[in-house]
Amino acid sequence: MSRTLHLALHPYGVGGPGQHGLWKDPRVAKNASIDINYYIRLAQAAEHALFDALFIVDSQFINSTYPAHYLNRLEPLTLLSAVATHTKHLGLVGTASSTYNSPFNLARRFASLDHISGGRAGWNVVTSFDTGTARNFGLDEHLDYATRYGRALEFVQVARGLWDSYEDDAFPADVERGVFLDPAKLHELDHAGEHFKIAGPLNLSRSPQGQPVIFQAGVSEEGRDLAAQVAEGIFAPGGTLESARDYYADVKKRAAAYGRDPEHVKILIHGGPVVAATDEAARRREREIFDEDDDFDRNLALLGRSFGAYDFSVHDLDAPFPDVAHLAEKGGRTGATQLIERAKAEGLTLRQVAESINQFRQSPFVGDPTTVADTIQQWFDARAFDGINLAFRTEEELNYFVDGVVPILQKRGLFRTEYTSDTLRGNLGLPIPANRHSRERQLVND
Repeated sequence: MSRTLHLALHPYGVGGPGQHGLWKDPRVAKNASIDINYYIRLAQAAEHALFDALFIVDSQFINSTYPAHYLNRLEPLTLLSAVATHTKHLGLVGTASSTYNSPFNLARRFASLDHISGGRAGWNVVTSFDTGTARNFGLDEHLDYATRYGRALEFVQVARGLWDSYEDDAFPADVERGVFLDPAKLHELDHAGEHFKIAGPLNLSRSPQGQPVIFQAGVSEEGRDLAAQVAEGIFAPGGTLESARDYYADVKKRAAAYGRDPEHVKILIHGGPVVAATDEAARRREREIFDEDDDFDRNLALLGRSFGAYDFSVHDLDAPFPDVAHLAEKGGRTGATQLIERAKAEGLTLRQVAESINQFRQSPFVGDPTTVADTIQQWFDARAFDGINLAFRTEEELNYFVDGVVPILQKRGLFRTEYTSDTLRGNLGLPIPANRHSRERQLVND
């Protein structure tokens, strides 16, 4: 089976984690993160370049130490609904928490985006590791790791059940017979599980792609397993070629073990290419970007996010890394645990740990257009990814990638030269899920 590279665009706005200085760039509008026209321009540029999707991240807790983009940004589904009316082919993927949402309400919102866009919606399922979010939803504590992932699995199963409330031919709208709905093709869900009890049905029919595409970003054991069970697209961390290949092979193997076709699980790593006229100029610019964003106080606050927005500034920076293992369980457990283990093994101080999370590391996707295209092809051929979730600091840098790198990838037959579908599923090469009730009816008739 021939493989096609997939590209998504992840806007930075005025700068998220690791881009602390981006808002100072004179090319970046200070209101970019709340300017719908900024997102529309980026989406149209991505669509012009034949990208698969626009990806919008989100969280529902902040304090004053959070990155600029997090402090003042638009709600993803509202944003994507507006973008949908200015695009025709680009997929629209929004992040929403399974921990702090209701399945019925969220299923309806994503189904609405799917209809508004003509079948281009995707849901990035997150369990939320910002423990402070709990207080914004009337809870005293954040749910523990196992509960969050158990709830996420059931949440997706419920949403998919609700999206199948109507069979595809449920609305004959026969004026002569006076029949708008065939009631035999409307189905209640009647779900009663560990976390949810929901009757249904959903008051919205299926879209041209059947159901929104499920995305997930699983790194931990629980996250990888959830992704292997339900995800059709996965946002992976990347790292080195070797680690990316290992992740890719692991998740595809897990998906197969669940009886799924691994080719129907598209893995996209995070990538922030730096493209310039020469390799030397690109490497120089990469270092300049690091220096622009290297702020110790912000890095210390960023470290705290992995431990539930913990304030590390209350500790002596030059004392051994404090004992905060109990905070990892309800935060970003995988990353937090790795930091704790490394601090103990190497005897690191708090200052050294904070500095280490933002050490300069050369990206593989840096160079002139040919060099970047070569590296993308190398990783793609090595099955380190099915695609890249691209992040660019400015619109100019996006355009430089589109004008310089994309044509090379197209010439090599790695990337499309035209859209083959009007739906996100179609462009990702994913099947339309059969309505479960229609499938059961067909089995009975056979």
